[in-house]
Amino acid sequence: MAGSTRRSSTAPARTSPRGGASRTAATGTARGGGRRRIIDYPRRGYRGLHRWLPSWRFVVGSILALVFLCLGLAVAAYALTDVPAPDDFAEEQASTVYYSDGTELGTYQGPNRNLVDYEDLPEYIGQAVVSAEDKTFFENQGIDLRGMARALINNVTGGETQGASTLTQQYVERYYVGQTTTDYLGKAKEALLAIKIAQTETKEQILGRYLNTIYFGRNAYGIDAAAQVYFGKPAAELDLSQSAMLAGLIPSPNNWDPAVSPEKAEQRWNYVLDGMERDGYVTEADRDALTFPETIPYERSDRLAGPNGYLLEYVTQELTATGSITEEMLQRRGLRITTTIQRPVQDQAVASVEKLRSGGLSDGERPADALKVGIVSVDPTTGAIVSMYGGPDFLADQINRATRGKAQAGSTFKPFTLIAALENGKALTDTYQGYSPQEFDGWKVNNFGFQDFGTIDLVKATEQSVNTVYAQLNLEIGPEKTADVAERAGVTSPVNALPSNVLGTDDVSPLDMASAYATIASQGTYHKPYMVAEATYPDGDVAYSGQTQPTQPFDAGVMADTTYAMTQVVQAGSGSTYIKPIGRDIAGKTGTSSDNKSAWFVGFTPQLSTAVALSQVGENGKDVAEITPWGGVTQVTGSTWPAALWADYMTPVLQLDNYSTPTPFPPRANVNADRLPTAPPTTEAPVETQAPEPEQPSTVPVPDGLVGMLSGDAQAAIVNAGLVPAVKEVFDASPVGTVLAASPGPGAQVAPGSTVTLRVSKGPKPQEPPATQEPPPGNDPEPSEPPAGDAAGDPAGG
Repeated sequence: MAGSTRRSSTAPARTSPRGGASRTAATGTARGGGRRRIIDYPRRGYRGLHRWLPSWRFVVGSILALVFLCLGLAVAAYALTDVPAPDDFAEEQASTVYYSDGTELGTYQGPNRNLVDYEDLPEYIGQAVVSAEDKTFFENQGIDLRGMARALINNVTGGETQGASTLTQQYVERYYVGQTTTDYLGKAKEALLAIKIAQTETKEQILGRYLNTIYFGRNAYGIDAAAQVYFGKPAAELDLSQSAMLAGLIPSPNNWDPAVSPEKAEQRWNYVLDGMERDGYVTEADRDALTFPETIPYERSDRLAGPNGYLLEYVTQELTATGSITEEMLQRRGLRITTTIQRPVQDQAVASVEKLRSGGLSDGERPADALKVGIVSVDPTTGAIVSMYGGPDFLADQINRATRGKAQAGSTFKPFTLIAALENGKALTDTYQGYSPQEFDGWKVNNFGFQDFGTIDLVKATEQSVNTVYAQLNLEIGPEKTADVAERAGVTSPVNALPSNVLGTDDVSPLDMASAYATIASQGTYHKPYMVAEATYPDGDVAYSGQTQPTQPFDAGVMADTTYAMTQVVQAGSGSTYIKPIGRDIAGKTGTSSDNKSAWFVGFTPQLSTAVALSQVGENGKDVAEITPWGGVTQVTGSTWPAALWADYMTPVLQLDNYSTPTPFPPRANVNADRLPTAPPTTEAPVETQAPEPEQPSTVPVPDGLVGMLSGDAQAAIVNAGLVPAVKEVFDASPVGTVLAASPGPGAQVAPGSTVTLRVSKGPKPQEPPATQEPPPGNDPEPSEPPAGDAAGDPAGG
């Protein structure tokens, strides 16, 4: 009977209303008639989307399998993780810096460390560090799972990068691994190692070794060395306030040193003490009674003495700016750092400056001790800094005059306006009125020596540095375009968008100007300047490479026309006295700021761009002061000692093997020359304060017969010729007041308003040979008196 009640296995399947086998029957068939699979996916017996949706059993099972797999891998990884030997500090070596030819330039000071026992330290030192770095240190098992999860989610979702390293993990990284790890796999290995070490070392051992290992800035490794360099005492004698300050430095000691950033140092000090009060290590009353501790001055090692100190400091800045190399690594990891500094070029820069300071360029007369000199040379084809002179001694003056000693640029900014004009439809053949003075809505502009020019084109205006023409040009195209060109060319300092920016009202560094002119020299290709060619670890792995990909912010034709105009400055303008005799294709520009507080010559060949800047500080060593004239010039302008120094430096450099082959500039492109010439709009024409004078001749002769005249008669003849007299008295057997020589000499053709220097006898000096060398003429085509400017301040235009 039982068999009669059992449904026949051969009974026909029920038909669904849709005409197919029912799902139940189909499922039964699948379960009974088919071969069972371990994983039923895609799902049998289902159609359409349901066939591809996993069952809840499959989902749960997969998750559990993944969890157990991860746990198994973690257990295996933990079991296979061996605690390595501590990093061998006895084998640590300081990094070494090299010239481009491989000879040593300097080294970093090695670790300064005094090992101390944790038991000998006041208890609050460790408590301060724990409150600042890992408040759960005494309770956790080496890692903070919640912190790691929070940091991972934040980093994956695009938030600001966070870390979650416990104090034990930091200890592992510094004491065992010996270098910073940033990738997730490396962090995972460190976490496993931290867990294992937390089981094998006591909290006191970990904290003590951490305090002996950590970097506190000022080349101090470990708490005892830090106590010495910041407070002049051993760590065992530190008080609570001092301990809290040192604990606050740990994340960024070089930036939060009280000598660097007192505000940040005190902020961190308060943060540590607040944490100690929170964690019960100090009472509120004790906390309120504390004051921020006073530190002692940091005395740097003499390894930074002399001019090379500026180079080593710049190398440090460039490498640490990457974020992947720290100063601690430079002092511990033994990096080999090859710079782009070419030793023969650098040596010549130093020698030329010493020659200037000793009076070797000026007939024995020395400049003021307060004179500051900055020089930078950049390779236009790569952006490599091949030389940098920031000062005579880094220890005596830590302001690098090549990078941080900024000064008004004067007329070295005019090429940026010329570039902007050429980009906006102007041509070199466009003409403007060059008379002086001219006034533009209250802005009064003069030319050098108040000389007048007739209708001149932009080449002549560049050659003679005609302020009134360039003021018109800047107003016509818009001063914001001049600022934009300067930025694109390589000027990193802020440039105002006022009309006066064409006259160089903004402070810039020699590095900025050498880099910007290098962009012109490379016909519009910008290379970010760099000094470190490569830094490698002892095993040869590359830690840093300085050269970056170039960009092309300018049209080559615009650069060719700009270069052509700048060559005329050297051939017939303010650079002709010193630069033209070098005998190479050179383009450049002089510059002098208001009240002669800075003087520049920036010039380039296709192979090298060099900026020379002179400035002077006041009696307090900080204020900007007028450059004291010396050597027979009445004012230091760009065409005098900056040009003389540039020439003395570059003449032998251009004879070196890698620069000795002359390379011509591209020919003049005549951008926009095929359009119909247009006059400047009448709305931007200057408001004339006087009728334009007749066009003046481009050159005038120096009067004949000056030698032998009395000084007064000779000066009158020079004035009548439209020139400016300058007098230098020298000892001579001739009668007092007799003119002995004139420079430029009688008959020489010079620009109107140029200076003619007279050497005049002041009588014999017993047992002293008379001076015979002629001083350089001060014929920079820039105003001898600064014109009235706008509210932003209008420089002399030099």
